Amino acid sequence: MPNITERLNSAINSIRFFEKKSQRVENSVELIAVSKTKPISDIEQAITAGQRHFGENYVQEGVEKVLHFDDSSLTWHFIGPLQSNKTRVVAENFDWVHTVDRLKIAKRLNEQRGVFQKPLQILIQVNISDEESKSGVPPDEVMALTTELAQFDRLTVRGIMTIGVKTDDESVINKQFDKMHQLLQQLKKEFDTVDTLSMGMSSDIEQAIGNGSTMVRIGSAIFGARAPK
Repeated sequence: MPNITERLNSAINSIRFFEKKSQRVENSVELIAVSKTKPISDIEQAITAGQRHFGENYVQEGVEKVLHFDDSSLTWHFIGPLQSNKTRVVAENFDWVHTVDRLKIAKRLNEQRGVFQKPLQILIQVNISDEESKSGVPPDEVMALTTELAQFDRLTVRGIMTIGVKTDDESVINKQFDKMHQLLQQLKKEFDTVDTLSMGMSSDIEQAIGNGSTMVRIGSAIFGARAPK
């Protein structure tokens, strides 16, 4: 069985291959290693192999890992649903939040981010597939929310995130991902800080990179099958 280093290198090679295939600039796509439910020892192996960006879905587990490593060379992304009563520890400990979908959450993150910390990097989650089971802002509400979030001085709005629909129909995936790319371009015209499209996981990174994703989130392909929380 391949170890974490080998699987991580394989994931990076796949990203670089799809960058080239899509005529993207080399190294224009950042790999977020989704380490949720994984032990410290697994993350240590990934760090030793050169990985620096990690994604966590669960607040308490994620904060424990951030505090354990206490390493400024690492970048921690919160990529799970965020409840109002958990915003403080996320604001104080994470570098990025990918899942902002309402003003109330953003306001709390801004108020609770440390005065002497760098601004918290924010992505707005978009429900591009219009699925009731998914969180996220409808595409036609993103511009208005971005305008409101841009007023906060301890947050920096960097762009948008989505979770692709589960389907074997690549044309459906490409259509939705293309809509995300177009939305990003609209935002970039209005907001100088916007440059990020977090989109694509193990099953759809080719379509994501082909449609302009700048961050892909890969977990089990690096760390193995996810253990129950």
